[in-house]
This record gives sequence, C-alpha cells and structure tokens, in this order.
Amino acid sequence: MGFERYVNYGGSMTESIHSPEYRLVLAKLIAMRQETGMTQRDLAKILKRENSFVWRIETGKRRLDVVEFYWVCKALRKNAAVVYRKIIHEISAMPKPALSQKKKISRRK
Repeated sequence: MGFERYVNYGGSMTESIHSPEYRLVLAKLIAMRQETGMTQRDLAKILKRENSFVWRIETGKRRLDVVEFYWVCKALRKNAAVVYRKIIHEISAMPKPALSQKKKISRRK
C-alpha cells in the first residue's frame, strides 16, 4: 500500500514536516501565492493572522493542518480539493526510498 515509506526502522512514523512530501506541499503553496502576486503579509491579512503566520508555514516552522490548508487555498482563490488531488498525484509519482528486505515491514492479513 505504500505506507512503508513513512515508517522508520524502529517502527514509528517519521515527522512528516521534514519529509520530501511535505516540502512539496509547501512549494505548491508558495507557488500559488506567488502566482496571485500576493506577499506573505497580504495572505496573512486575508487570513486575519499575524504577519509571521504565513512565513512560519512556508519555511516549515509551523505545520499546516487540513482546515488551514483549506483556508489558505480559499484565500488564494483556489479549489482546495483540486489542489489536494494535484499534490497527491505528485506525491504518488515520487520515487520510493529503497528498503532492504530485512528491514521492510510486512502486513499480516
């Protein structure tokens, strides 16, 4: 199913905020903001948040939850569902990290 890419060798999930997939999400959000001609400050004002809010999200200092993702997309006049599908499509196309057979986690049926 592909969940193996998120599991480290100790059996716990890695922090998604440091993953290549999350960096892709951030890059997409930055690109969308820049395409609209908005500054981080402009976006923060629309979201009624402090100026550093958008900066912290875009630099990975703050995790963006799914509701905030929706609000950011809406502020950028983008359909969040369409943006999400595009991101998932790109994540699905990313190369999977190689795991040795011995370290790969198996699922019981």
